[in-house]
Amino acid sequence: MLRINRLAYRLVEMILEEPEYYGVIVDRLPSGATLIDMGIEAQGGYEAGLMASRIAMGGAGTATLGYWDYDGLTLPTVIVSTDHPPISLLGSQLAGWKIRVGDYAADGSGPARALALKPRKLYEKIGYRDDSDVAVLVLEAHRRPPDEAASFIAEACGVEPSETYIVLTSTNTLAGMVQISSRVLETGLFRLDYLGLDPRRVLYGAGHAPIMPLHADLGAAMGRAEDAITYGGVTSYIVDADDETLRELSEKAPSSTSKMYGKPSLEVYRAVDFDFTKVDPSLFAPAQITLTGAKTGTSFKSGGVNAEVLRRSAGL
Repeated sequence: MLRINRLAYRLVEMILEEPEYYGVIVDRLPSGATLIDMGIEAQGGYEAGLMASRIAMGGAGTATLGYWDYDGLTLPTVIVSTDHPPISLLGSQLAGWKIRVGDYAADGSGPARALALKPRKLYEKIGYRDDSDVAVLVLEAHRRPPDEAASFIAEACGVEPSETYIVLTSTNTLAGMVQISSRVLETGLFRLDYLGLDPRRVLYGAGHAPIMPLHADLGAAMGRAEDAITYGGVTSYIVDADDETLRELSEKAPSSTSKMYGKPSLEVYRAVDFDFTKVDPSLFAPAQITLTGAKTGTSFKSGGVNAEVLRRSAGL
């Protein structure tokens, strides 16, 4: 059985050995928990973002940096792959744990979720839970968590605070933008799960998404980060399912099926006053999805990159 917290901890150890190289700030809280700041006070960049991406996938996936041409628009790109999609993407990378302690709130992803079983029904669906004496969590936040939050996380995971490691990223930083774009595969699998595909039938996955230019405004940065996946995300999955099922899923899966498709995400958010419950959920999907039958080898591709919206979003 994969032990994703132990796999992720190996990556954490690499960061702790060379924090200056990764441009991060490491701090130990009174409880003994370790914070790895990649963008709140630190200046983490591409390398930190790639490590955050791999950690978020529980060490069970890869993330590398490339450069890609999106119909004439060339942007730095994060390329991801995994041989364990249900566990690494839904069981780890998905931001499925809302951390709320006092006035502190943040979205939690990463392998620690598989110890706390957040959310439990998802782990029952994929048939997985981790067993580890160390917990690793990625928090997308805009300020450091208080010690009480770290203790809450440790208790929920059943580990000592001294064995709890929290990676901090923020949307309006380079490391944060890299790790959001790396979620392109996870976004696609979440969409397929929503459409009724048993995620355990997804055997392998690979994809890429652009890393959009930074923006100091949080709302604008969030919009660009979403657009990277919605209009530039390209994904491919090998699935143990019959061809007709894959054909139907591929037609329904990409973001272009949404009634809100065609505008930069920031415009969509402003139109609903940043009430994300009013955003059509089918918009949160990759631009392009290819499904290949594991037994037949037949592929079904749907959607495509929308470079025009990417340019508008990036201000290019």
